[in-house]
Amino acid sequence: MSVTSKKKTQHTIFRLIMIFTFLNSALYSGCTKEEINDPPVVPESEKVQLWLTDPVEEIYFAEQVKIPVGKTENELESIVVNPDVKYQEIDGFGFALTGGSAYHIFNMSTSERNKLLNELFDTGGNSIGTSYLRVSIGASDLDLKVFSYCDLPSGETDINMEHFTLEQDRKYLIPVLKEILAINPDIKILGSPWSAPVWMKTNGSSIGGSLKPEYYDAYAKYFIKYIQEMKSDGITIDAVTIQNEPLHPGNNPSMYMEAVDQAEFIKYNLGPAFRDAGISTKIIIYDHNADRVDYPMTILNDTEARQFVDGSAFHLYGGSINDLTALHDAHPDKNLYFTEQWVGAGTELSDALKWHVWNLIIGATRNWCKNVIEWNLAADENQDPHTPGGCDICLGAVTISGDLVTRNPAYYIIAHASKFVRPGSRRIHSSLPDNLTNVAFETPDGKVVIIVLNTGEDDVEFNIQIGTELISSVLSPGAVGTYVW
Repeated sequence: MSVTSKKKTQHTIFRLIMIFTFLNSALYSGCTKEEINDPPVVPESEKVQLWLTDPVEEIYFAEQVKIPVGKTENELESIVVNPDVKYQEIDGFGFALTGGSAYHIFNMSTSERNKLLNELFDTGGNSIGTSYLRVSIGASDLDLKVFSYCDLPSGETDINMEHFTLEQDRKYLIPVLKEILAINPDIKILGSPWSAPVWMKTNGSSIGGSLKPEYYDAYAKYFIKYIQEMKSDGITIDAVTIQNEPLHPGNNPSMYMEAVDQAEFIKYNLGPAFRDAGISTKIIIYDHNADRVDYPMTILNDTEARQFVDGSAFHLYGGSINDLTALHDAHPDKNLYFTEQWVGAGTELSDALKWHVWNLIIGATRNWCKNVIEWNLAADENQDPHTPGGCDICLGAVTISGDLVTRNPAYYIIAHASKFVRPGSRRIHSSLPDNLTNVAFETPDGKVVIIVLNTGEDDVEFNIQIGTELISSVLSPGAVGTYVW
Protein backbone atom coordinates (compact mmCIF):
# COMPACT_ATOMS: atom_id res chain seq x y z
CA MET A 1 0.00 0.00 0.00
CA SER A 2 1.38 3.42 -0.89
CA VAL A 3 1.91 6.25 1.62
CA THR A 4 -0.97 8.15 0.00
CA SER A 5 -3.32 5.17 0.41
CA LYS A 6 -2.28 4.73 4.03
CA LYS A 7 -2.91 8.38 4.75
CA LYS A 8 -6.42 8.05 3.28
CA THR A 9 -6.99 4.98 5.45
CA GLN A 10 -5.79 6.87 8.54
CA HIS A 11 -8.07 9.76 7.74
CA THR A 12 -11.03 7.36 7.39
CA ILE A 13 -10.20 5.69 10.71
CA PHE A 14 -10.02 9.06 12.48
CA ARG A 15 -13.33 10.06 10.91
CA LEU A 16 -15.03 6.84 12.04
CA ILE A 17 -13.68 7.24 15.57
CA MET A 18 -14.95 10.79 15.71
CA ILE A 19 -18.39 9.76 14.37
CA PHE A 20 -18.63 6.93 16.91
CA THR A 21 -17.63 9.22 19.77
CA PHE A 22 -20.10 11.87 18.70
CA LEU A 23 -22.95 9.36 18.28
CA ASN A 24 -22.39 7.94 21.75
CA SER A 25 -22.32 11.42 23.20
CA ALA A 26 -25.43 12.40 21.28
CA LEU A 27 -27.45 9.37 22.41
CA TYR A 28 -26.89 10.28 26.02
CA SER A 29 -27.54 13.98 25.55
CA GLY A 30 -30.96 13.73 23.97
CA CYS A 31 -30.00 14.72 20.39
CA THR A 32 -32.49 13.89 17.65
CA LYS A 33 -31.66 11.59 14.72
CA GLU A 34 -31.45 14.54 12.36
CA GLU A 35 -28.89 16.25 14.60
CA ILE A 36 -26.45 13.33 14.47
CA ASN A 37 -26.39 12.62 10.73
CA ASP A 38 -23.17 14.64 10.20
CA PRO A 39 -20.03 14.39 12.34
CA PRO A 40 -18.56 17.56 13.83
CA VAL A 41 -16.10 19.42 11.62
CA VAL A 42 -12.57 19.49 12.97
CA PRO A 43 -11.29 23.10 12.91
CA GLU A 44 -8.10 23.71 10.92
CA SER A 45 -6.51 24.90 14.17
CA GLU A 46 -6.85 21.33 15.49
CA LYS A 47 -4.99 19.74 12.60
CA VAL A 48 -1.28 19.18 12.09
CA GLN A 49 0.53 20.01 8.85
CA LEU A 50 2.71 17.36 7.25
CA TRP A 51 5.37 18.16 4.64
CA LEU A 52 6.77 14.98 3.14
CA THR A 53 9.74 13.85 1.09
CA ASP A 54 9.41 10.21 0.07
CA PRO A 55 11.78 9.20 -2.74
CA VAL A 56 10.01 5.83 -3.17
CA GLU A 57 6.72 7.58 -3.91
CA GLU A 58 8.44 10.44 -5.80
CA ILE A 59 7.15 13.00 -3.32
CA TYR A 60 9.51 15.93 -2.86
CA PHE A 61 8.86 18.28 0.07
CA ALA A 62 5.12 18.43 -0.64
CA GLU A 63 2.35 19.34 1.77
CA GLN A 64 0.01 16.44 2.55
CA VAL A 65 -3.52 16.22 3.90
CA LYS A 66 -3.59 17.72 7.39
CA ILE A 67 -3.85 15.27 10.29
CA PRO A 68 -6.56 15.80 12.94
CA VAL A 69 -5.42 15.93 16.55
CA GLY A 70 -7.15 13.44 18.85
CA LYS A 71 -6.91 11.84 22.27
CA THR A 72 -7.70 8.25 21.30
CA GLU A 73 -5.08 5.78 22.50
CA ASN A 74 -3.86 2.99 20.22
CA GLU A 75 -1.16 0.32 20.08
CA LEU A 76 1.30 2.33 17.97
CA GLU A 77 4.65 3.50 19.32
CA SER A 78 4.76 7.18 20.13
CA ILE A 79 7.27 9.97 19.72
CA VAL A 80 6.60 11.83 22.96
CA VAL A 81 7.34 15.55 22.74
CA ASN A 82 7.78 17.69 25.85
CA PRO A 83 7.91 21.44 25.09
CA ASP A 84 8.73 22.18 28.74
CA VAL A 85 12.23 20.70 28.33
CA LYS A 86 14.20 23.17 26.24
CA TYR A 87 17.73 23.14 24.84
CA GLN A 88 19.68 25.47 22.50
CA GLU A 89 18.27 28.34 20.47
CA ILE A 90 18.44 27.93 16.70
CA ASP A 91 20.10 30.53 14.43
CA GLY A 92 19.00 29.00 11.14
CA PHE A 93 19.46 26.54 8.29
CA GLY A 94 20.99 27.25 4.91
CA PHE A 95 23.81 26.99 2.42
CA ALA A 96 27.25 28.21 1.47
CA LEU A 97 26.91 31.03 -1.04
CA THR A 98 30.24 30.46 -2.77
CA GLY A 99 31.66 32.82 -5.35
CA GLY A 100 30.70 30.25 -7.98
CA SER A 101 27.14 30.08 -6.64
CA ALA A 102 26.86 33.86 -6.83
CA TYR A 103 28.31 33.85 -10.36
CA HIS A 104 25.59 31.52 -11.67
CA ILE A 105 22.77 33.29 -9.84
CA PHE A 106 23.97 36.73 -10.96
CA ASN A 107 24.03 35.64 -14.61
CA MET A 108 20.40 34.49 -14.65
CA SER A 109 17.83 36.76 -16.24
CA THR A 110 16.42 39.31 -13.79
CA SER A 111 12.97 37.70 -13.64
CA GLU A 112 14.26 34.15 -13.13
CA ARG A 113 16.86 35.27 -10.59
CA ASN A 114 14.17 37.06 -8.59
CA LYS A 115 11.97 33.99 -8.75
CA LEU A 116 14.74 31.71 -7.52
CA LEU A 117 15.91 34.03 -4.73
CA ASN A 118 12.37 34.48 -3.47
CA GLU A 119 11.85 30.72 -3.50
CA LEU A 120 15.04 30.24 -1.51
CA PHE A 121 14.93 33.16 0.93
CA ASP A 122 11.39 34.44 1.35
CA THR A 123 9.58 33.30 4.47
CA GLY A 124 6.10 32.69 3.07
CA GLY A 125 4.21 31.04 0.25
CA ASN A 126 6.09 28.30 -1.58
CA SER A 127 9.52 29.44 -0.40
CA ILE A 128 11.81 27.32 1.77
CA GLY A 129 12.87 30.17 4.06
CA THR A 130 16.67 29.79 4.01
CA SER A 131 17.85 31.68 7.10
CA TYR A 132 21.64 31.24 7.25
CA LEU A 133 24.46 31.71 4.72
CA ARG A 134 28.16 30.98 4.78
CA VAL A 135 30.44 32.99 2.50
CA SER A 136 34.17 32.77 1.95
CA ILE A 137 36.53 35.53 3.07
CA GLY A 138 38.51 35.73 -0.15
CA ALA A 139 38.26 32.78 -2.50
CA SER A 140 37.07 29.30 -1.62
CA ASP A 141 37.84 26.32 -3.84
CA LEU A 142 34.47 26.91 -5.56
CA ASP A 143 35.41 30.27 -7.01
CA LEU A 144 36.33 31.24 -10.55
CA LYS A 145 39.92 31.84 -9.45
CA VAL A 146 42.12 32.03 -6.38
CA PHE A 147 42.30 35.48 -4.77
CA SER A 148 42.52 37.30 -1.45
CA TYR A 149 41.54 40.88 -0.64
CA CYS A 150 45.15 41.96 -0.44
CA ASP A 151 47.07 40.36 -3.31
CA LEU A 152 50.47 41.93 -3.96
CA PRO A 153 53.42 41.48 -6.30
CA SER A 154 56.01 39.00 -5.05
CA GLY A 155 58.17 40.43 -2.28
CA GLU A 156 55.73 43.16 -1.23
CA THR A 157 53.82 43.41 2.07
CA ASP A 158 50.97 45.57 3.35
CA ILE A 159 50.65 45.31 7.12
CA ASN A 160 48.22 48.24 7.32
CA MET A 161 45.86 46.86 4.65
CA GLU A 162 46.22 49.94 2.45
CA HIS A 163 45.63 47.82 -0.66
CA PHE A 164 42.69 45.87 0.76
CA THR A 165 39.81 45.60 -1.75
CA LEU A 166 36.56 43.67 -2.14
CA GLU A 167 36.78 44.11 -5.91
CA GLN A 168 36.31 40.42 -6.72
CA ASP A 169 33.28 40.07 -4.42
CA ARG A 170 31.68 43.18 -5.89
CA LYS A 171 31.38 41.45 -9.27
CA TYR A 172 28.90 38.76 -8.21
CA LEU A 173 28.76 37.95 -4.50
CA ILE A 174 27.91 41.34 -3.06
CA PRO A 175 25.19 42.15 -5.64
CA VAL A 176 23.53 38.79 -5.00
CA LEU A 177 23.82 39.23 -1.22
CA LYS A 178 22.12 42.62 -1.50
CA GLU A 179 19.21 41.05 -3.39
CA ILE A 180 18.93 38.33 -0.75
CA LEU A 181 18.95 40.91 2.05
CA ALA A 182 16.18 42.83 0.31
CA ILE A 183 14.08 39.65 0.58
CA ASN A 184 15.19 38.64 4.08
CA PRO A 185 17.00 41.45 5.94
CA ASP A 186 17.44 39.24 9.02
CA ILE A 187 19.41 36.43 7.41
CA LYS A 188 22.60 35.56 9.30
CA ILE A 189 25.90 35.50 7.40
CA LEU A 190 29.04 33.63 8.46
CA GLY A 191 32.41 34.42 6.84
CA SER A 192 35.23 31.84 6.60
CA PRO A 193 38.71 32.27 5.05
CA TRP A 194 40.32 29.45 3.08
CA SER A 195 43.72 31.19 3.24
CA ALA A 196 45.44 34.37 4.32
CA PRO A 197 47.07 36.45 1.55
CA VAL A 198 50.06 34.46 0.30
CA TRP A 199 52.60 37.10 1.40
CA MET A 200 51.61 36.37 5.01
CA LYS A 201 52.31 32.63 4.68
CA THR A 202 55.34 30.45 5.29
CA ASN A 203 55.34 28.96 1.79
CA GLY A 204 54.15 31.95 -0.27
CA SER A 205 51.48 29.75 -1.88
CA SER A 206 47.70 29.62 -1.91
CA ILE A 207 47.94 25.90 -1.09
CA GLY A 208 49.00 24.91 2.43
CA GLY A 209 51.61 26.75 4.42
CA SER A 210 50.97 28.50 7.73
CA LEU A 211 50.45 32.06 8.89
CA LYS A 212 53.74 33.69 9.86
CA PRO A 213 53.62 34.98 13.46
CA GLU A 214 54.99 38.35 12.39
CA TYR A 215 51.79 38.86 10.37
CA TYR A 216 49.30 37.97 13.12
CA ASP A 217 48.49 41.65 13.69
CA ALA A 218 48.17 42.31 9.96
CA TYR A 219 45.82 39.33 9.58
CA ALA A 220 43.66 40.62 12.45
CA LYS A 221 43.41 43.93 10.55
CA TYR A 222 42.45 41.93 7.44
CA PHE A 223 39.44 40.47 9.29
CA ILE A 224 38.42 43.86 10.65
CA LYS A 225 38.74 45.53 7.25
CA TYR A 226 36.58 42.79 5.72
CA ILE A 227 33.82 43.22 8.30
CA GLN A 228 33.88 47.01 8.01
CA GLU A 229 33.92 47.05 4.20
CA MET A 230 31.04 44.57 4.01
CA LYS A 231 29.14 46.70 6.51
CA SER A 232 29.67 49.75 4.30
CA ASP A 233 27.93 47.78 1.53
CA GLY A 234 24.98 47.08 3.85
CA ILE A 235 26.05 43.52 4.69
CA THR A 236 26.43 42.53 8.34
CA ILE A 237 28.78 39.64 9.04
CA ASP A 238 27.29 37.94 12.08
CA ALA A 239 30.25 35.64 12.70
CA VAL A 240 33.62 34.56 11.33
CA THR A 241 35.60 31.37 11.64
CA ILE A 242 39.37 31.71 11.87
CA GLN A 243 40.23 29.16 9.19
CA ASN A 244 38.26 26.74 7.04
CA GLU A 245 39.51 23.19 7.64
CA PRO A 246 42.76 24.17 9.39
CA LEU A 247 44.00 20.55 9.34
CA HIS A 248 43.54 20.14 5.57
CA PRO A 249 46.37 22.02 3.81
CA GLY A 250 45.92 20.31 0.43
CA ASN A 251 42.97 22.28 -0.94
CA ASN A 252 43.29 25.35 -3.18
CA PRO A 253 43.18 27.74 -1.37
CA SER A 254 44.05 26.35 2.07
CA MET A 255 46.18 27.09 5.13
CA TYR A 256 47.41 24.88 7.96
CA MET A 257 46.83 26.12 11.50
CA GLU A 258 47.32 24.09 14.66
CA ALA A 259 45.11 24.58 17.71
CA VAL A 260 47.82 26.24 19.78
CA ASP A 261 48.49 28.71 16.97
CA GLN A 262 44.80 29.52 16.60
CA ALA A 263 44.59 30.11 20.34
CA GLU A 264 47.63 32.44 20.23
CA PHE A 265 46.19 34.39 17.27
CA ILE A 266 42.84 34.85 19.03
CA LYS A 267 44.02 35.83 22.48
CA TYR A 268 46.86 38.19 21.51
CA ASN A 269 45.72 39.57 18.14
CA LEU A 270 42.24 38.99 16.77
CA GLY A 271 40.29 39.12 20.04
CA PRO A 272 41.87 42.32 21.35
CA ALA A 273 41.72 43.90 17.87
CA PHE A 274 37.98 43.19 17.63
CA ARG A 275 37.46 44.59 21.11
CA ASP A 276 39.45 47.76 20.44
CA ALA A 277 37.69 48.35 17.09
CA GLY A 278 34.23 47.80 18.58
CA ILE A 279 33.60 44.78 16.36
CA SER A 280 30.67 42.67 17.63
CA THR A 281 31.04 39.91 15.02
CA LYS A 282 31.28 36.53 16.74
CA ILE A 283 34.57 34.59 16.66
CA ILE A 284 34.05 30.88 15.99
CA ILE A 285 36.92 28.41 16.17
CA TYR A 286 38.01 25.19 14.44
CA ASP A 287 35.60 24.75 11.42
CA HIS A 288 36.63 21.18 10.64
CA ASN A 289 35.70 17.54 11.25
CA ALA A 290 34.04 15.99 14.30
CA ASP A 291 36.89 13.52 14.77
CA ARG A 292 39.12 16.22 16.29
CA VAL A 293 37.09 17.65 19.15
CA ASP A 294 40.43 18.00 20.92
CA TYR A 295 41.24 20.97 18.64
CA PRO A 296 38.50 23.33 19.89
CA MET A 297 38.85 21.82 23.37
CA THR A 298 42.46 23.01 23.45
CA ILE A 299 41.45 26.56 22.61
CA LEU A 300 38.50 26.66 25.01
CA ASN A 301 40.69 25.32 27.80
CA ASP A 302 42.88 28.41 27.36
CA THR A 303 41.27 30.92 29.73
CA GLU A 304 42.71 33.93 27.89
CA ALA A 305 41.64 32.81 24.43
CA ARG A 306 38.16 31.53 25.35
CA GLN A 307 36.98 34.97 26.52
CA PHE A 308 36.88 36.07 22.88
CA VAL A 309 35.30 32.89 21.49
CA ASP A 310 31.57 32.45 20.89
CA GLY A 311 31.77 28.77 19.94
CA SER A 312 33.10 26.01 17.68
CA ALA A 313 32.19 24.96 14.14
CA PHE A 314 32.17 21.48 12.64
CA HIS A 315 32.08 19.49 9.41
CA LEU A 316 31.41 15.75 9.20
CA TYR A 317 33.87 14.29 6.70
CA GLY A 318 35.34 12.43 9.69
CA GLY A 319 34.15 11.34 13.12
CA SER A 320 30.65 11.03 14.57
CA ILE A 321 28.18 13.85 15.03
CA ASN A 322 27.58 12.53 18.55
CA ASP A 323 31.15 13.52 19.50
CA LEU A 324 30.03 17.16 19.64
CA THR A 325 28.10 16.67 22.86
CA ALA A 326 31.35 15.98 24.73
CA LEU A 327 32.55 19.47 23.79
CA HIS A 328 29.24 20.99 24.85
CA ASP A 329 29.38 19.17 28.17
CA ALA A 330 32.94 20.39 28.79
CA HIS A 331 32.12 24.00 27.85
CA PRO A 332 28.32 24.44 28.07
CA ASP A 333 28.60 28.23 27.89
CA LYS A 334 30.06 28.07 24.35
CA ASN A 335 27.95 27.49 21.24
CA LEU A 336 28.24 24.83 18.55
CA TYR A 337 27.69 25.31 14.81
CA PHE A 338 27.54 22.98 11.84
CA THR A 339 29.07 24.83 8.90
CA GLU A 340 29.72 22.43 6.01
CA GLN A 341 28.80 19.13 4.37
CA TRP A 342 28.68 18.44 0.65
CA VAL A 343 26.58 16.06 -1.45
CA GLY A 344 28.59 14.32 -4.16
CA ALA A 345 27.47 14.56 -7.76
CA GLY A 346 25.68 11.38 -8.77
CA THR A 347 24.46 10.59 -5.23
CA GLU A 348 20.91 9.23 -5.18
CA LEU A 349 18.38 11.47 -3.46
CA SER A 350 17.29 8.59 -1.22
CA ASP A 351 20.85 8.03 0.04
CA ALA A 352 21.71 11.71 0.52
CA LEU A 353 18.36 12.52 2.13
CA LYS A 354 18.63 9.74 4.71
CA TRP A 355 22.28 10.36 5.65
CA HIS A 356 22.10 14.15 5.81
CA VAL A 357 18.76 14.40 7.63
CA TRP A 358 19.87 11.70 10.10
CA ASN A 359 23.32 13.18 10.79
CA LEU A 360 22.81 16.91 10.25
CA ILE A 361 19.23 18.16 10.49
CA ILE A 362 18.54 15.76 13.36
CA GLY A 363 22.00 14.69 14.54
CA ALA A 364 23.72 18.08 14.61
CA THR A 365 20.84 19.84 16.33
CA ARG A 366 20.41 16.99 18.85
CA ASN A 367 24.10 17.50 19.60
CA TRP A 368 23.66 21.20 20.37
CA CYS A 369 24.37 22.90 17.02
CA LYS A 370 22.61 26.23 16.49
CA ASN A 371 22.65 25.97 12.70
CA VAL A 372 23.16 23.58 9.79
CA ILE A 373 24.79 24.67 6.51
CA GLU A 374 25.00 22.56 3.36
CA TRP A 375 27.86 23.01 0.88
CA ASN A 376 27.10 24.60 -1.57
CA LEU A 377 24.13 26.61 -2.88
CA ALA A 378 24.61 26.43 -6.66
CA ALA A 379 26.78 25.08 -9.44
CA ASP A 380 26.24 24.28 -13.11
CA GLU A 381 25.68 20.86 -14.68
CA ASN A 382 29.45 20.20 -14.64
CA GLN A 383 29.88 21.22 -10.96
CA ASP A 384 31.77 24.32 -12.11
CA PRO A 385 33.34 26.65 -11.29
CA HIS A 386 36.15 25.49 -9.05
CA THR A 387 39.78 26.44 -8.62
CA PRO A 388 42.61 24.22 -9.94
CA GLY A 389 42.58 21.35 -7.46
CA GLY A 390 39.27 22.43 -5.93
CA CYS A 391 36.23 20.18 -5.54
CA ASP A 392 34.95 19.04 -8.93
CA ILE A 393 32.18 16.75 -7.63
CA CYS A 394 30.42 19.07 -5.15
CA LEU A 395 26.76 19.10 -6.16
CA GLY A 396 24.94 22.37 -5.55
CA ALA A 397 21.61 22.51 -3.75
CA VAL A 398 20.43 23.75 -7.13
CA THR A 399 21.96 23.23 -10.55
CA ILE A 400 21.75 26.34 -12.71
CA SER A 401 22.06 26.11 -16.50
CA GLY A 402 21.28 29.56 -17.81
CA ASP A 403 17.77 30.12 -16.46
CA LEU A 404 17.03 26.42 -15.94
CA VAL A 405 17.03 25.41 -12.27
CA THR A 406 17.18 21.82 -11.01
CA ARG A 407 16.60 21.16 -7.32
CA ASN A 408 19.01 18.65 -5.80
CA PRO A 409 19.17 16.70 -2.48
CA ALA A 410 20.58 19.53 -0.33
CA TYR A 411 17.63 21.73 -1.32
CA TYR A 412 15.13 19.27 0.17
CA ILE A 413 17.34 18.42 3.15
CA ILE A 414 17.50 22.05 4.27
CA ALA A 415 13.88 22.81 3.32
CA HIS A 416 12.56 20.29 5.85
CA ALA A 417 13.98 22.48 8.63
CA SER A 418 14.38 25.99 7.25
CA LYS A 419 10.78 26.62 6.24
CA PHE A 420 9.35 26.06 9.70
CA VAL A 421 12.19 26.11 12.26
CA ARG A 422 12.70 29.82 12.14
CA PRO A 423 15.57 31.67 13.87
CA GLY A 424 14.83 31.98 17.56
CA SER A 425 13.22 28.54 17.75
CA ARG A 426 14.41 26.27 20.54
CA ARG A 427 15.05 22.58 20.42
CA ILE A 428 12.77 20.71 22.81
CA HIS A 429 12.70 17.17 24.16
CA SER A 430 11.39 14.28 22.04
CA SER A 431 11.73 10.55 22.62
CA LEU A 432 13.45 8.23 20.11
CA PRO A 433 11.48 5.09 19.24
CA ASP A 434 13.25 2.46 17.12
CA ASN A 435 13.63 3.46 13.44
CA LEU A 436 12.08 6.89 14.06
CA THR A 437 14.98 9.25 14.56
CA ASN A 438 13.63 12.76 15.07
CA VAL A 439 14.12 16.21 16.51
CA ALA A 440 11.57 18.70 17.82
CA PHE A 441 11.51 22.48 18.13
CA GLU A 442 9.27 25.17 19.56
CA THR A 443 9.07 28.20 17.27
CA PRO A 444 8.94 31.86 18.37
CA ASP A 445 5.20 31.92 17.57
CA GLY A 446 4.51 28.93 19.80
CA LYS A 447 4.21 26.17 17.21
CA VAL A 448 5.88 22.78 17.62
CA VAL A 449 7.83 21.38 14.65
CA ILE A 450 8.86 17.71 14.62
CA ILE A 451 11.15 16.35 11.89
CA VAL A 452 10.97 12.56 11.62
CA LEU A 453 13.02 10.12 9.50
CA ASN A 454 12.15 6.44 9.05
CA THR A 455 15.59 4.80 9.26
CA GLY A 456 14.21 1.25 9.00
CA GLU A 457 13.53 -1.07 6.08
CA ASP A 458 9.73 -1.19 6.42
CA ASP A 459 6.83 1.23 6.63
CA VAL A 460 6.35 2.52 10.17
CA GLU A 461 3.02 3.63 11.64
CA PHE A 462 3.41 5.73 14.78
CA ASN A 463 2.02 8.47 16.97
CA ILE A 464 3.36 11.87 17.87
CA GLN A 465 2.14 12.82 21.32
CA ILE A 466 2.19 16.14 23.15
CA GLY A 467 0.59 15.95 26.58
CA THR A 468 -2.71 14.10 26.21
CA GLU A 469 -3.07 14.88 22.50
CA LEU A 470 -1.72 12.82 19.65
CA ILE A 471 -1.72 12.31 15.92
CA SER A 472 -1.05 9.10 14.00
CA SER A 473 1.02 8.95 10.83
CA VAL A 474 3.03 6.58 8.64
CA LEU A 475 6.38 6.92 6.86
CA SER A 476 7.93 4.72 4.20
CA PRO A 477 11.56 3.58 4.57
CA GLY A 478 13.85 6.58 4.08
CA ALA A 479 10.98 9.07 4.06
CA VAL A 480 11.18 12.35 5.97
CA GLY A 481 8.20 14.16 7.43
CA THR A 482 8.10 17.64 8.94
CA TYR A 483 5.07 17.94 11.22
CA VAL A 484 3.91 21.43 12.22
CA TRP A 485 1.62 21.35 15.28
